[in-house]
Amino acid sequence: MGGAGDQGDLVLTAADGNRFLAYAARAAKPTGAGMVILPDVRGLHPFYKELAQRFAEASVDAVAIDYFGRTAGLGDRSGAFDYQPHLGQTTASGIDADVAAGVAYLRTAKGGAVRSVFTVGFCFGGANSWQQSASQPELAGAIGFYGRPSRVRDLIPQMKAPLLLLVAGADAATPQAEFHAFDQELTQAGVPHRMVVFDGAPHSFFDRTFAQHQEASATAWREMLDFIRSHESVPAG
Repeated sequence: MGGAGDQGDLVLTAADGNRFLAYAARAAKPTGAGMVILPDVRGLHPFYKELAQRFAEASVDAVAIDYFGRTAGLGDRSGAFDYQPHLGQTTASGIDADVAAGVAYLRTAKGGAVRSVFTVGFCFGGANSWQQSASQPELAGAIGFYGRPSRVRDLIPQMKAPLLLLVAGADAATPQAEFHAFDQELTQAGVPHRMVVFDGAPHSFFDRTFAQHQEASATAWREMLDFIRSHESVPAG
């Protein structure tokens, strides 16, 4: 759409002093919307750098963050990186602090053009993204692919920002019944949200290298852009 401007690796610092990897991509024609990308268990894998570029091409400034600065330091998170020893050492408070640093970067870099900040996460990052609805003040919205509702159910009373739930219909990790229960719980609590179930789509269907799921991936992309357009001028909090 608008093309991508500046992009590249950087190091961010959270409020607790943690220094961690990130990758930012700036829109050539920004709209005032920004996205913090929360990866899956692999951390700042190249797929998420490419996704940041894709958001920038859609006129949404983006920054993808890494989870493992506290235990693995700064380093490559490609296929050779063994994330398992570090995953269990992550904490909700640490992730919240790192996301807050990503939000601050989007709001302040290059004059603070970003007014409305969203989060999007995948698998492990899906629940981490929904969590930000309760953790980040003035967040415009939180999007999650294949997250586990059980990880954030206790936070529902504190949630303020609207949620978008993008559910893989054939996800063996989390039964659809759990998402439908989560949907009802959010409704009862008055949390603005939308749930979209992609029938027959497996876990990780959004990876565009999966040619057989291109239609679901394209629909999910449109859902995200529509969600941003619907909420970018109305930050919660």
